Amino acid sequence: MRTFVYFVICVLSVSVFHNAFAQPLTSAELISRAAQYDGKVVVYEGEIIGDLMVRQEYAWLNINDGSNAIGIWVGKNKVQDIIYTGSYKSKGDLLEITGIFHRACSEHGGDLDIHAQAIKKIAVGKVAIEQLNLGKRNLALSLLGGLCLVLILQLFKKPLKKK
Repeated sequence: MRTFVYFVICVLSVSVFHNAFAQPLTSAELISRAAQYDGKVVVYEGEIIGDLMVRQEYAWLNINDGSNAIGIWVGKNKVQDIIYTGSYKSKGDLLEITGIFHRACSEHGGDLDIHAQAIKKIAVGKVAIEQLNLGKRNLALSLLGGLCLVLILQLFKKPLKKK
């Protein structure tokens, strides 16, 4: 019985510590403490924005967590599940990236990036449907009507010259 209790305590403590270190970091944390995380495995979460840029066997992704975007270098076989990328027309898929953080990657010209080891899709993006702002439309029509009224008044104010 005693060994069983020790076993349960060990399992729980490992799972608690594992979860504590596997929490996603924000872009602000990665940028402000870049030296601390340089060369370490990090977890980063955000919306994929822009285009998927395939380069031979690899691809570049830009992942935005709401504050900043970080470039992700990943094998192109890991991006096949990506359906939507964020733009004016759609909201991109929400991804969790696990990979090695580089504050100045020598392989990519000194840029800050993450070399992804694993990508997990958290949520699927969707097409963004733009709603017409009726308040703005009504304001524009009112201003157009006012401008037409001013032009008509200007025509009546100046008498036509006779030759």
